[in-house]
Amino acid sequence: MREKFIIAIDGPSGAGKSTASKLLSKRLGYIYVDTGALYRAIAWKVKENNIDSKDEAQLEDMCNKTDIKIRAVDSEQRVYVDGKDVNSYIRTPEIGMMSSKVSSVHCVRKRLLELQRQFGKEGGAVIEGRDIGTVVFPDAEVKFFLKASDEERGRRRYIELKGKGHNVSLEDTTEDIKKRDYNDSKRDIAPLCIAEDAIVIDSTGLDAEGVVKKMLNEISKKKAKAKTPHLNPLPIGERK
Repeated sequence: MREKFIIAIDGPSGAGKSTASKLLSKRLGYIYVDTGALYRAIAWKVKENNIDSKDEAQLEDMCNKTDIKIRAVDSEQRVYVDGKDVNSYIRTPEIGMMSSKVSSVHCVRKRLLELQRQFGKEGGAVIEGRDIGTVVFPDAEVKFFLKASDEERGRRRYIELKGKGHNVSLEDTTEDIKKRDYNDSKRDIAPLCIAEDAIVIDSTGLDAEGVVKKMLNEISKKKAKAKTPHLNPLPIGERK
């Protein structure tokens, strides 16, 4: 087992993954990777280049020619596409819906799967997304699945978007979240679902501190279990 764990955090939009993942990574001294930002980066380039999201040949060509990097700037994850910082462009509802579309395309997932696995190959990483524990790192030492009510998730996303200056309504934001949930859970490739060995946390009514407290408790249990030697006692007839 790796000395430093890979911690996979999955769940739908608005469940509190990003806030909890960032806080958890700081508490553990691990790197933080928001894989959803990678899909949003591809979606942004699709939109900028007027590429048909259903044209797999065009998408594959674009993916092969696209350089995506994640860097930590002032303790914040920044995403660069072909050298351009796109953080301020990829968090809109439009790009969110587009990323849901392109994430169902095989060539996009293949390209980003390779990239995601590079980030966590050494362990010591908190990686959030929608298929981290099921597809990207099925052997992660700890897997969490965050969920929350539709109303709670819509409210959180609405507050986030308003805070960034977007002109949105609570009703439309909640509907967008429901649509994206449907798209992500019904896609053929790596659908949003709960890994069999994932620890489910309902964040409804909890702040980030409350969620992270639960996570740290579960991680401590896993680490203690990993350090416990597995004894194989001799058969009764061979004992002295």
